[in-house]
Formats: sequence, structure tokens, C-alpha cells
Amino acid sequence: MVDKQYLAETLAQMAVSSLIEEVSLTPKPGLVDEKDQGAHQDLTLEMMVGSAQCLQNTFYEMAMAAINEGPSQTLREQIGEIGRRGEKVMFQYTGGVNTHKGAIWSLGLLTAAAAFHGGMANEETICFTAGKVARYEDRYIPRTITNGIKVIHKFGVNGARVEAQLAFPHIRQYSLPMLKATVQKMDYEQAKQFSLLSLIAHLDDTCLLHRGGLEGLNYAKHQAKQIIASANLQELEKMNQSFIARNLSPGGSADLLAATIYLFKIKKWSNSLLKEKLLATH
Repeated sequence: MVDKQYLAETLAQMAVSSLIEEVSLTPKPGLVDEKDQGAHQDLTLEMMVGSAQCLQNTFYEMAMAAINEGPSQTLREQIGEIGRRGEKVMFQYTGGVNTHKGAIWSLGLLTAAAAFHGGMANEETICFTAGKVARYEDRYIPRTITNGIKVIHKFGVNGARVEAQLAFPHIRQYSLPMLKATVQKMDYEQAKQFSLLSLIAHLDDTCLLHRGGLEGLNYAKHQAKQIIASANLQELEKMNQSFIARNLSPGGSADLLAATIYLFKIKKWSNSLLKEKLLATH
């Protein structure tokens, strides 16, 4: 059995490094990266990296809360409370700019699910456990109308909440299989770009809907599908420029990419841990 504190610290570090890997991936369409701010006037790479780093304790606390626990309303509400404290820390650091609210939700649930399984479950199991936790009601959620909620009601799409409750189908069906398949054939950075494109191509991204309506969403999906079909990542820079011109940003897809990277890291870590144990017994 992995030491409780070591497990929580490791999961928290991997969650933070997954967020940093996501923002550092360059180029990305309409999103902050190492080259530009995408379609965001209020965000910078430094701000995004700093915001991710200040969430380390949030993910650590979520992992500690979930170790030796199962999905329950108590755990759901505990995670919710820790997440809201994390949001305050984030807003304090960014001066009120929302950098990682969606990621606190998705990576927080995955952190709790991974911790509950001692870091030893496969990606599918972690997603389904996270889904079970997400389906419990948090009675203490402040009832605020966010941009995401407005878009969900206006266009009748699933947002981040339902995505989690359904055990992250877009990660399980698109981005994780894409990452695993392409990392065998090309370098890790390119594999992550294809993984992001597979999310943009299929997700009803509420950030895209908020900024560009149905037309913007459909445009983004079409562009992503074209690049996947041609397998030509050279087109990404052109796609980025057209997204900036149209004020489009696939923020929901970016959050799920960070979650995909996170699941990929957890699996690699647990595999290496199992190898160490096997070697120790021989």
C-alpha cells in the first residue's frame, strides 16, 4: 500500500504539472500558449502557470479527503468545499481572473477518484469513480448564474458538470485513445495537440458557444476535424489566427486536455510503481 501522504503529494504534483503542460503546449488554437495569448486579453502564460502552482494544496487536500473513502455525498461536499477554497486562492493570485475554475472541478474529481483507488486503478475506472462522486448533490453550492450555465440553458448542451457525471465520455472515447495511439507514432507534444483537436472536434464546448454561438462552435469543430483528417499539424498556426480573429477559445477542451494528460501520467506512475514492487519481490 502506498503511503497516504506520499500518494496525496504525488497526485497533487501530477495535477499541477498536467495543467502546466496543457498551457505550455504550443501552438494551440485560440488558447494561451508560449507564443501568444490566443483570444484572451486578460490571460498570460505566467498567470496560468502561477495559478496552476497555487492549486497544489487544493489537489493535495482533495486526495487526502478521498483516501480510504468511497463515493458518497459527504465526500462530494468535502471536495466541493476544498474546491471553493481553491477558487478563492486562484482569484486572489490572478486578481479576479478565472484561470482554472473548470479544471479545479474536473481534475479535483479525478484526484479524489485516483486517491480512493490508491493511485492503482486504470484510467477508465478512475473516470467512472469520479462520475459516481459527481452524481451526488453538493447542497452547499452557491447558486450563481455563470456564463457556462447561461450557455447550457440557451443551447441545451451538457456542460462540465454533466461531462463529469457521465464519467468523462469525451476523454474516454476521444482524447485519451488519441493520445495513446499517436504517442506511439510521433513525439509527445504532437500527440497532445492531436488529443486537443479530438476534443475540439467532438465536445460541445461551452467556452466556444459563449464566445461564438453555434456558428463558432461548428466552425471550430470543422477546423479540428480537417486537421485530424489531413494529419497536418502545420495548419495549427493558421487555425490559431482564425480563432483569434473570431474571438474563439476552446477553454472547455483545454480543461479536458489537462485531465487527459493527468490520467496518462497517473497510469505511467502506477505502472512504474508496480514494476518497482515486482523487482523488489524477486
